[in-house]
Order: sequence, then structure tokens, then C-alpha cells
Amino acid sequence: MTDLAHIRNFAIVAHIDHGKSTLADRLIQSTGTVQDRDMKEQLLDAMDIERERGITIKANTVRIDYKADDGETYVLNLIDTPGHVDFAYEVSRSMRAVEGSLLVVDSTQGVEAQTLANVYQAIDADHEIVPVLNKIDLPASDCDRVAEQIEDVIGIDASGAIRVSAKTGQGIHETLEAIVHRLPAPRGKRDAPLRAMLVDSWYDAYLGVIVLVRIMDGVLRKGERIVMMQNRSVHHVDRIGVFRPAMQAIDELGPGEIGFLTASIKQVRDTRVGDTITHERKGCEKPLPGFKPAQPVVFCGLFPVDASEFEDLRDSIEKLALNDASFSFEMETSAALGFGFRCGFLGLLHLEVIRDRIEREYDIDLITTAPSVVYHVFMRDGSMRELHNPADMPDLTHVDHLEEPRIKATILVPDDYLGDVLKLCQDRRGIQLDLTYAGSRAMVVYDLPLNEVVFDFYDRLKSVSKGYASFDYQLTGYREDSLVKMQILVNDEPVDALSVMVHRDRAETRGRAMVEKLKDLIPRHMFKIPIQAAIGGKVIARETLSALRKDVTAKCYGGDATRKRKLLDKQKAGKKKMRQFGKVDIPQEAFISALKMDN
Repeated sequence: MTDLAHIRNFAIVAHIDHGKSTLADRLIQSTGTVQDRDMKEQLLDAMDIERERGITIKANTVRIDYKADDGETYVLNLIDTPGHVDFAYEVSRSMRAVEGSLLVVDSTQGVEAQTLANVYQAIDADHEIVPVLNKIDLPASDCDRVAEQIEDVIGIDASGAIRVSAKTGQGIHETLEAIVHRLPAPRGKRDAPLRAMLVDSWYDAYLGVIVLVRIMDGVLRKGERIVMMQNRSVHHVDRIGVFRPAMQAIDELGPGEIGFLTASIKQVRDTRVGDTITHERKGCEKPLPGFKPAQPVVFCGLFPVDASEFEDLRDSIEKLALNDASFSFEMETSAALGFGFRCGFLGLLHLEVIRDRIEREYDIDLITTAPSVVYHVFMRDGSMRELHNPADMPDLTHVDHLEEPRIKATILVPDDYLGDVLKLCQDRRGIQLDLTYAGSRAMVVYDLPLNEVVFDFYDRLKSVSKGYASFDYQLTGYREDSLVKMQILVNDEPVDALSVMVHRDRAETRGRAMVEKLKDLIPRHMFKIPIQAAIGGKVIARETLSALRKDVTAKCYGGDATRKRKLLDKQKAGKKKMRQFGKVDIPQEAFISALKMDN
């Protein structure tokens, strides 16, 4: 049993690549939590894809024992959080489980967009924040400038910022002392009814579902019967433990502690993140305020290249959904691509990570359709429908208007590239809300339509700013706009996999680009093929793929021209008939290339 005054719970937050995971490695190593022979880089990043890309995707937790300079031994519960905007949901969850944050800022780069986003989440959760200036071993490091920037841009006192090099280990002892003396101890009553917050859950092939909990009040012991307050399901606790990073079983968890439990739970769906766990008998009356469930932002279809692998794909998607609460899916069929799934993601990086995991862990080749967002379709009878897939758009005669999701984007960019960034945002139908300066860097705030952002906005932003711009966004709500569904017709047949929602003013340029691209990608057939982009019944762009033809007049030399004419007319009639009944084969590559617009 640990005294509350000797527990410190904290998260490490920062922009991408500012050194969160490396700092966590050093804290674990310097306290002897892990033996030197077991130590490796990015110790808390367990997934191959995390280690390979050098990013954190899942927030991970570890318990450290630290003997401070005052002779007392403290228990530190550390949560290493992701930096990418797509995984901001993981960050917001982790914030609710702890009382303080280490704000890591790269002393060569300064404050970036995600630094702001993550620190605001910490401020919302009422955290005590300790600024840490990392990478002081680099020659470009400028701690005074960055400390001043933290005060100007974020508005927190950085006079006591700790100067650290997570790579060499310099300043790690000072960081540990600051955690102990500057961060608050958790509050909680040991004799109150049990209230535990469910922070995360994932599936283990041997133990079933593992549930990460933070105890607010009361004590949780092995062998007790617990109830999940959302769905009232009752479970018997098999084991309780903590992560040091390996699992270590203990007998009980008291108030203020973070640990895990297993209770032979078969499905992760039974353990909703943000739920409150209490005892079956003498439980608490009111649940803790949970957090909002993750809302998928980007939708796209995943189809197997080989139709016979559909069942394997279903199996792999279900297994991934067990470990990732923010990933949603439902089955769909497409005339062009066969059976597949319509999946919801938190952003494009999330989509890429899931796709990579399916291809790598389950060895399935995938086709991904164009990413789209959720539109609100208001019908004439006053009802509202959510539209996830442009192919499901109802008949326009019944539709009153459409609304699309908007975001508030914060972009930090050196002022040399400001003009290009503003032009990019204007081209994407953005509305400028704010423009301020922090040193030599401009902070631009734009109101942008989400569907213009999910396509390739991030890549374009990085290329116009030579990689220096950083970008963060949050959803602000829906707004009515003049949106239309653009269909691609090949030989007068609509190809539903290529349907997209576009703004009416943009439809013609988008349509023209798409049909020109398809003309190069579809192989020629024995009959001519019209490729059209249409809105409703109106064709806005067209290309014609000419037919392959046999020279039927080769054997007619000399003589009357009518003999040749007769043969050509006969061929023409045959081609007309062929076109009526002919099927056009569109190769898979054509879909993939056509969906990569703006290249």
C-alpha cells in the first residue's frame, strides 16, 4: 500500500519528434526500473509500425519507483502520449487519468502547432504543467528564446523550465526532482466505495481483454466482483497488476494508483473507454464524468485485391477493432470492387496505420477508395440523414440542402513561406480567422472544409513550406454549402467507386482532371468508350477512348468505292452492337491512380 502523498501521476506531452519517448526511456533507465541489458530505444512503443515510423500511436503507461533527494521513495506513474493530431483522442483520455504534465519542447525548434493543441488539453484537464526544454546537446539549441516563446505563445511561466538532453541523460535527475516537488499528489479516499476510471482496453490472446484503470476512490482487490456502470455487466477479477513496463501482478490497487485488471472478458466492446468501474455490492452511486467517444472523421472503403481474401479481411479488421476503440467499420459492396468494408478513421495517418497493419500483420493486399467525410443531408420532409459514402446520395428532388463538416486549423509557419500557405488555404475554400506572430513565425488560424483537408492538404502544406509548417485542427461543426455528387460514367455505366462529393464551383475542373486521367488508364477495347463526369443528368466533362479496329478494306484494291463503304458500314454496325452489350474492364491500377488526385 502506497501513501497518497508519495504518488505522482503525470503524462508527457509534446509535438511530434520533440523527444517524448526518448525522455520516457531515460526516466525508466535512470531509476533502474528496467535492467540495462533489457533496455532498447522507444521502450514503450510496442508495435512494429511505431518503432519503424518513429512515432507513438497508442498511449503507454509505466510505473517507476524513485528515491528522491529528501530520502523518501515515490511511486511515479508515467503515461507517454502520441503527438500526431490523428491520435489526439489518446492524449485527451490520458489527461483525465493523471494530475500533471511534462511539456517537452525541442530547444532547437520551439513551440509547434501540436505543442499548443496538447498543452491546451492539459490545461482543460486542470493540470500542473512543468516545461522541459529538450535537445540542449545540439549546437542549434537556444533555450532562452524557446522559454520566451513558451511564455508568449502558450502563456505559462517558463522561468523554471528544466533543461534536458534526453539522448545523453543530462538533466534527468532535475526532471525527476521536479516531478516529485512541483506536481501535485492525487486525491482520493481509501474507505469510500470503489470508483475506478477505465482509461484503455486491448485484447491479449492469452488473458482476454486487459483493462487499464485509474483508481479514484476505494480499493480494488483480486477476486472481487466488479460492475461496469455503462452496460451493467458483472465480472470476476482474475488478476491485478502494474506495468513496469512488463506486467507485474500485485494484490490490490489503492486510490491514486494506475494499473490493469483482467476478468475473463471476451470482447473489448464490453469495456467502453471512459466507463466507471465499481463493486457489485456497495458500489458508488454516480459514475465519473467520462469522455466523449471518438468520432470518426474520415471514411473510406477497404477492399481486397483478390476477392477470395474477403473472409481473411473480415477477420483481420475485427481483430484490429479489438485493440483500437476509435476505429469503426461496416460491410459494403461495390459493383466495381466486389465485397469490402466501409471504415471510419480519426484522420489520414490513422487510415495509413490501419492499412499498413492489415497488409503487414495479415498479409492481405488492399484497395482503398477515395477518403470522404460525413455530410448531413437535409430532406424536404424535414428529416436529416448522415451520408458516409457519396454513392448512397438520395435523389436530389427529395433533398433540401447539404451541410459539410468544418474545422478550425492552426498552422505555424516561418514567415518566408506565409504567402504560399495562405494561397493554399484560400484555394481550399478557407476563411481566415486570425494571423499573429510569435518571433519570426506566423500563426495562422483558418476555418476550412474538412473534405478539402482529408485529401492531400497535409502533403501540400509540407511541400509549399519545405517541411517547416506544422498543422493541427479540431472539428467546429457543420455549415451549409453548395455541394454536389459527381459521378464518373464509363460507357454510360456509373462507376460507384469513383463517385465523389465536390463543391459546385470546383466540379468542372475536378471532373475534367478525372476523365483525362481515366482515358490514359483504361485499355482500348474493340468499340469506342465515352468516359464522362456528370452531376445528376448533366455531363460536365467528356473524353472518348477510340476503338481498336481491324482494317476490313485490306482485300479491296481497285474497283468502286461503294464496295469499301459497304464493308465499313457493316463493321460500324457490328461495333455499335458490341458497344451496346460490351462490358468495359477497368483494371485495378486505374482505380488506385484515379483516386490519387492532385498529383
